[in-house]
Amino acid sequence: MIAFEGVSKRLGGKLVLAPTTFSIAARTTVALLGPSGCGKSTLLRLIVGLITPDVGTVRVTGEAVTATSAPSIRRRIGYVIQDGGLFPHLTAGDNATLMARHLGWEKERMRARLRDLAELVRLDPALLARYPAELSGGQRQRVGLMRGLLLDPDLLLLDEPMGALDPIVRGRLQEDLKVIFAALKKTVVLVTHDLGEAAYLAEEVVLMREGHILQRGALKDLVTRPADPFVQAFLEAQRAPWWSEWSA
Repeated sequence: MIAFEGVSKRLGGKLVLAPTTFSIAARTTVALLGPSGCGKSTLLRLIVGLITPDVGTVRVTGEAVTATSAPSIRRRIGYVIQDGGLFPHLTAGDNATLMARHLGWEKERMRARLRDLAELVRLDPALLARYPAELSGGQRQRVGLMRGLLLDPDLLLLDEPMGALDPIVRGRLQEDLKVIFAALKKTVVLVTHDLGEAAYLAEEVVLMREGHILQRGALKDLVTRPADPFVQAFLEAQRAPWWSEWSA
């Protein structure tokens, strides 16, 4: 689904992604882990074509992401950011259907899709008439997820979608996302700082530091066979109840 071929990137003179080659298989959920500024969000922005590599090629379903191809590729990608990234002057429903209106969908088609998505993300349809400021953080995130799923993309990118939520709301949304991922069987790339969240939602994790991928694989493999001292230090800093069993 996604391939990075010798991709590197500098921003403001700083190396944010060292030369990187790796791929992500279709219909898998992968979590990108690491400290702030390690390159996780840069990977997502390269995939969606918001920035271009200095060197190398990013491919989505085999097609190179370029300035020319990016607009059509984006229609096959759902992109969800923290707090939903909603426009404050649009209602929740208008935010969710932004791309559909741009593409000229008929009103009945949009209404039907909104009904289906509201049910999928467990959002009261009545809330679609409200503006973002009138919604809770969890509700805004669900609207952002609806917008990301509207065109039924093959690939879903989530950039710390739950980072600003309180623990109870975050836990409920994690449960719903797990169900949604399993039901839709899409390729999902999730950026998170939360090891527990990665363990709960992803089949594979990619741990990054200073623009480098230090290790990737099942989380249990990182716990039991860390490839770098930083991997062990990062995981130990977020010890969870299952840590002692895995690391014994």
